[in-house]
This record gives sequence, C-alpha cells and structure tokens, in this order.
Amino acid sequence: MTTEPDALSDFTARLVDVDGVSKTVHVSGSGPAVVLMPEMPGISPDVVRFARWIRDAGFTVHLPSLFGVDGAYPTAAHGERIMRRACVSAEFRVFAGGGTSPVVSWLRGLAAQAHAECGGPGVGAIGLCFTGNFALAMALEPAVVAPVVNHPALPLDDPGGLELSPEDAAALRDRVERDGLTVLAYRFDNDRWCTAQRFAAYRDLLGDAFDGRVLPGHVANPNPPPFFRELVACPHSVVTAHLVDEEGHPTVRARDEILAFLAERLGGAVSPR
Repeated sequence: MTTEPDALSDFTARLVDVDGVSKTVHVSGSGPAVVLMPEMPGISPDVVRFARWIRDAGFTVHLPSLFGVDGAYPTAAHGERIMRRACVSAEFRVFAGGGTSPVVSWLRGLAAQAHAECGGPGVGAIGLCFTGNFALAMALEPAVVAPVVNHPALPLDDPGGLELSPEDAAALRDRVERDGLTVLAYRFDNDRWCTAQRFAAYRDLLGDAFDGRVLPGHVANPNPPPFFRELVACPHSVVTAHLVDEEGHPTVRARDEILAFLAERLGGAVSPR
C-alpha cells in the first residue's frame, strides 16, 4: 500500500454521529455542502483530488470514510480484501435483491447536518463506483437537491439492476417528479461494472430526469492505480482513477460539467482551479 501522509492535510477530520453511529468525515471549504462518497477501495489521493476541485469551486466538501485506508493507494491484493469485507458488511447491499444499503440512512443524516451547518438551497451528493447509487438513494433526504451518480457498480451480480428497495425506488420517482430534480450520471461505454443496461434501468425509473452521459472508453487514463488496473480491468472511474488531467480532455470536461451542475443547483463558482 502507498500512503501519502499529507493527502488530507488540508481537511479537518470530524467524528459525525447520526442516530448513535459515528463515522469520520473529512471536511474542507466554505459555501453550500457537497457530500462526496469514496469509491472502492477507499479515499484514495484521486478521490481527494476530486474533493479539492469541488471545494475550490465554492463548496464545503464532506468526505465520509466508509471503507479502506484514508489517503492511500492500496495494492491490488489489499484493495481486494477491502472489497470482500465490504461485500459481507451489514452496511452494504452488494447483490441483487438486497435493496437499499443501510449506510444510506446514515448518509442522509450527514446531509441534513451538513445543510443545517452550511446553509444554502440544499446539499449536493456525489457517489462513485461502489457508492455511486447512494447519491440517488440519499435524495429521500429533502436537503439533497443535486445528486450525481458516477459509474454505479451495485448490484455486482446484476448488470441491469439498481441497488434500491421497491419502496425507495417509488419514493424517489415521486420526489423527482414533485420537486423537478435532475440526476446527473456518468459511465464509460465499455465499463463492465456499470453497464448500458444499468443506465437504461435508471432511465426507466426516472425518465427524462435521468441525465446519463457516456464517454468513450478509449479516452480513459491507461495507467490507473493497481486496484483499477488489475482488478477493475476496464475504464470505470470517470473523474478519479481514469481521469486524464489535461485541459479539454473528455474526463476533465465531465468534471467541469459536474461542478457546473452543483453551481446551478446550489450556487457557487464553477472554476475548479
């Protein structure tokens, strides 16, 4: 494992309690709140880089620690162990038929607390990979008004499935229609973990409120960290591990579109620099 000791030095680590359950949340910035959930296998330096872009665009970013080692690039073997532990954890519903992951209730509470502290019209919620769909499921908390679903990987055993209970799916559809929410989403066209069938299922649920954007896989970073190179083994993480940080690159345009979406719904600047 490669740990960058200063990876989170410009964040404040807080212990946040929701209904008697406490988790560490790394917080930085000012302005309306955005909850950025980590991708498997944890809060890597690439996730932290994305968090800084969100912060620098005029938001208070809240980065909850849900699994893995914060600030680290795990080896492929260690990343696989982290994923296996998450798959059997009571907090996550990884396979088809499991419904909404229980950890989402805690994340909704975090969003409510962040909104009370930071103010503004609401909270942004951004999920990545393993947590991708959590951003949508969090929208049952009224404070969440800007959900961004990035390459959602769950359920792992159903390419066209959604990690939602039937009750939550119906309630989310009702809220989207009632409040005019738009759900922004990204994937690569040849992603084996987040398939075209999954995006089709989101559109079936949400209709035109689902803005699913697809990037060509050949533009993905060809040399991501070991977990992504050896285990994910396909283009997947649009704005983190597979982002190419070059002006005008399609993945950078996707990042800027996300920042603009947050600014439109929450207020704030749009420049990530």
